[in-house]
Amino acid sequence: MAKVLVFQHVAYEPLGVLDPLLRNAKHRIKYVNFYRHPTAKPSLKGYHALIVLGGPMNVDEIDKYPHLQTEVKVIQEAIAKDIPILGICLGSQLIAKALGANVYKAAGLEVGWYQLNKNNQAENDKLISHFKATEKLFQWHGRTFDTPKDAVNLLSSALCPNQAFRYGDKVYGMQFHLEVTEQVVDRWLHLDAHIDDLKECGKYENLQEEIEETQKNIFNSMRLAKSVFGEFINLIPSVRAMTSLKSRG
Repeated sequence: MAKVLVFQHVAYEPLGVLDPLLRNAKHRIKYVNFYRHPTAKPSLKGYHALIVLGGPMNVDEIDKYPHLQTEVKVIQEAIAKDIPILGICLGSQLIAKALGANVYKAAGLEVGWYQLNKNNQAENDKLISHFKATEKLFQWHGRTFDTPKDAVNLLSSALCPNQAFRYGDKVYGMQFHLEVTEQVVDRWLHLDAHIDDLKECGKYENLQEEIEETQKNIFNSMRLAKSVFGEFINLIPSVRAMTSLKSRG
């Protein structure tokens, strides 16, 4: 059993598929909900992994959301401690910023289901090797980032060449939403913010088209998520194993 620290920014962006996978692995989950507690000052002490979820804010909106600066500092500390880190959407942008990469407005909004292409360096990656050459996955973002220095670019899309990266062997940033379940997507589809972005994006004629595409793609997305996130969970050290190693010393 390990303890996993999770940064959450809005109630409608939960762990999704990750939640039962972490619990089945007997890991304890501790949420820091910055929406409810924007002045929270979380500590990594006693935690063995960090997951940073998505949110509607941008990484440079520090005046409006001061906790973003707090999160960057904790991410940098987690990198220095060499613990597994996973960032999803905003989380990936925060990791990129923590590593010194630029985060900026993308060429266009990606809202809905988009094709992602596996890059050459992804074939031997523990997580992304589970992807086929192309996969259609759910997106909701208007920002992107440069691949951080010394990181490996793993996935790309037509609008955003940096969809996923790995830094070292334990730090992953994913711009897309592999964590979503059908229930999570359904909730998002009826949010005013999502509907507004959908209109601006222009990918679908109407909401019904996005609903139908969700029904076509969600099963494969969740199947892939279980494999990919299962590999990430395998990176989290067993507390029992760590205790055993210490006792031998």
